[in-house]
Order: sequence, then structure tokens, then C-alpha cells
Amino acid sequence: MNANKYQRITIKIGSNVLTNEDGLPDRTILENITRQITALKKQGIEVILISSGAVASGKGIMKPSKKLNPVIQRQLFSSIGQIKLIQTYRDLFEKEGMVCAQVLVTKEDFRDRTHYLNMRNCFNALLENNIIPIVNENDVISVTELMFTDNDELAGLVAAMLNVDALFILSNVEGVFNGNPNDANSSVIPVFENKNTDFTQFVVAQKSNFGRGGMVTKCRNAQKVAKLGIGVHIANGKKENIILELISPNPPGTFFQPQKGTSDLKKWVAQSVHYVKGEVIINEGAKKALSSEHTTSLLPIGIVEVIGDFKKGDIIKIICEKNDEIGLGVAKYNSEKAKERIGQKNHQPLIHYDYLFLY
Repeated sequence: MNANKYQRITIKIGSNVLTNEDGLPDRTILENITRQITALKKQGIEVILISSGAVASGKGIMKPSKKLNPVIQRQLFSSIGQIKLIQTYRDLFEKEGMVCAQVLVTKEDFRDRTHYLNMRNCFNALLENNIIPIVNENDVISVTELMFTDNDELAGLVAAMLNVDALFILSNVEGVFNGNPNDANSSVIPVFENKNTDFTQFVVAQKSNFGRGGMVTKCRNAQKVAKLGIGVHIANGKKENIILELISPNPPGTFFQPQKGTSDLKKWVAQSVHYVKGEVIINEGAKKALSSEHTTSLLPIGIVEVIGDFKKGDIIKIICEKNDEIGLGVAKYNSEKAKERIGQKNHQPLIHYDYLFLY
């Protein structure tokens, strides 16, 4: 889809875009962002905003009375900073005649299909009523093992869930460089086609001052989202009209071309890697069959090993005999029955094509 034909967009804004050096929200940047989002809304484009900045805002407001472990400290800063951040957004959108809503989520909110659909219904209700959802991780109750890698991962999950046309990832750099951004010989890569790329070969692995993610993580998330049929732009959120420029015919920054559209169900499966309950190892014949252009389910005859205990409806990982991960799927029956049917013909597929996502 052409950028000037986007109808629904997810915009993710990083901490280093939203904050000054002291960690407090940069009101000028926030005003600029709300103005541009309002302009999109007036063009009939729906917008979901994924906003970092709560923890950074909290750091700028106060210092703990004593040394805390990293998780508790993050909870403290987030609980203070989230109020400041959302209050600022509310005031600025109100001046533009717009209404916004706060949506705090955790990784567990994406845990099962029913919960996932309930959350999607809530988002759709907000959008149908011309309300701008502002989404952030609920750092107050998240613990380390259940945290998103960063808000880029959260943005990808929300983008896939809401079947958006594009995801804008706004950072403090111009895009993805083919070397160190500080090197005069490096330049922005304008387009990544929809094929696997090893970003560690040329992307500098560094994190922002206030965020958890780096450019390698951004690129990997962007490529994953693009494989789901969603175009991804990475650009400099500090630029005055960057959001409006990204819907122009010649957008700046780096663009990850989307693959052919994927069903909503497959998008959910694709984003469920954190909820894997078991694994199946398949032979070369099954790998070739799944990779072919024909619609193919995973049959027991192609399975050589079943690992872990899973039930019907659980997410399971598919691995080839060379130990490469092939994809994810929803089990049609439990692991006990799957083990009984290893290598056998004339049985129902363990994973039906409609519930199968291949990398």
C-alpha cells in the first residue's frame, strides 16, 4: 500500500524523542506530535500511539530516598511519570479538539486468543468513537521475565492485532544506517525488501539513554512486522513534520516493505512466541512441504520428535532437524496424542494451515 493511502497507523515514539536531557518530557516535541496526529485524524486516518516516556519522566521528577533494585526502581519511576506523561498528552490533544485514552498493557494481555480478542474489541471501540489510544507497558506491575523487550515489540503486537496499514517507529536517528551514524561515510538505507537480513553486520548495537532497545532490536521487530503485511517506517521523531512526511509519496527514513497480507489469526500466532508450551521437530520432507507454495498443514508423518507437554489450543514451536526454527502453530491435540502418532499416516494434522505461521 502507498504511504498516502494509509487508513490506520500505529505510531511508536521512543523516550529519547519525547524527553530532554534531564529526562523530563519535551513539551515542544509533544506539541508537535499531537499537532501532526490531529492533522492525520482530520484526513480520516486512524492513529494508535505507542508512547514511551513514563519512566524517563519519573526519573526527572524525583530521586529515590534509598538505593532500589532495578525492577522496583522502574515501577516507582513509571507510577510517577505515567501520570505526568498522560496529563500532558490530554491537555495538548484537548487544545486540538481531540480526545485521547490511556491503555496500559503487559505481555500477559496477549496470552490467549479470547483475551486478545477482548483487547482488540476495546481498541476498536476507541477508534470508532474518534478517540486516540495512547498505549504503554504497565511497568508498575510488569516483572523482568514478563516485560516486553521494549516498546518496539509492544508496537508490533498492537499493529498486528489491529491490522494497521503501517507502523511508524520514531527514534532520535534519521533511519537505519549502513554503519555508525556518527561516521560521515555512513548513509541511511532507504528500503529493506521483504527478505531475511542479518542486521548485526552493519547496524551499531547501542541503546538509547532512557529506553531499553537498540537499533538492531528495532530492525528485527520491523522485519517481523513487515512479514505480517504491515509496512514499517523508522525515522527521526525530532523532525518537525516527520509524521506527515511519512505519509507522503517519498517518505524519509528507512522503509521495510510489507509481504503479502496475512490473516488476523496468523498474525496472532506470529506474535505468540512468548507463550510456547512445547516443540515439534520435523523431517526434511515436512520442511519442504511447509515451505512450498501449496497450502499445507503439519501432519504427524513429518514429525520426528515431540518435546514438552502441551494441550489442544496451545502454541507450539516448529523446528527442523538442523535445529533451525521454522515457525509457530496452534496444536489441534495434546502432546501425548502427538507422541503416539509420530511418523504415522492417516491422522489429522497436528497444526492446521489456518493456525500456522512460518518464518
